[in-house]
Amino acid sequence: MATVTVYGPPLSTAVSRVLACLIEKDVDFKLVSVDMSKGQHKSPDFLKLQPFGQVPAFQDEHTSLFESRAICRYICDKYADRGQSLLGRKGGGPVERARIEQWLEAEGQSFNPPSSTLVFQLAFAPRMGLPQDPAAIELNEGKLGKVLDVYDRRLEESRFLAGDEFSLADLSHLPNGHYLTVAGKGEIFASRKNVARWWEEISTRPSWKKVVEMQNTPPAS
Repeated sequence: MATVTVYGPPLSTAVSRVLACLIEKDVDFKLVSVDMSKGQHKSPDFLKLQPFGQVPAFQDEHTSLFESRAICRYICDKYADRGQSLLGRKGGGPVERARIEQWLEAEGQSFNPPSSTLVFQLAFAPRMGLPQDPAAIELNEGKLGKVLDVYDRRLEESRFLAGDEFSLADLSHLPNGHYLTVAGKGEIFASRKNVARWWEEISTRPSWKKVVEMQNTPPAS
């Protein structure tokens, strides 16, 4: 089987989502560094892979894709017989797939907007030498709290968001959630009993530990 290629830094939340998916699916991959500080993501060659000049870009033989959740769905479908079944068990049927998809959509539409703002304000703005916006932090903490209240009720009924099996819906929360906990906002998960149990379980999976290790490894010079 040919090795797939992921372009982008593992510190990127979108790149790390794809890396976690590949590791869960036991798919060999090559990670190609993209130095965004030098504008490599805006180069003509890179724009052929990612027309918006963002990361990640992804190649699998003659297939090129962008947008991390679409890439993850592709990986899960193409390599369905490998690793963890992230989009439903074989023979699970349309209802099982739809439940995963609805919670994956909830991540993208409800969890991601406030958590992404918080990640930028708390984790990336200081690294970039930019001032933090306390009003934006307070506003989005409130928004995210309301989302997690819904999650807490759901997770009282099931082990994971889409049911009793870990899925792409759970995995997709890891990048932003990780940065929030590292930035000292882990209480937003820990203060909700069922969310706390779920977060502890998904964030300690071997696949995510490997991604964090990659994030903490300095790029080769």
